[in-house]
Amino acid sequence: MAARTEEAALGYEQARDELIEVVRRLEAGGTTLEESLALWERGEELAKVCRHWLEGARARLDAALAKSEPDGDEGGR
Repeated sequence: MAARTEEAALGYEQARDELIEVVRRLEAGGTTLEESLALWERGEELAKVCRHWLEGARARLDAALAKSEPDGDEGGR
């Protein structure tokens, strides 16, 4: 359960930056199969964190846009 708390505490930028580093290390090669699998799993976790933040941002934007739209569709009257 501690891993969940750590993931929740990561901000979007932190998770994105770490994900970039994980991808860089995987692309560079030179790691054992076990290390590669661990990196892949970490990358999947980080991608979920990023996706969570982006979905939350989208929901906030949608809510803000809905508030700013006039009631009903009166064609600009």
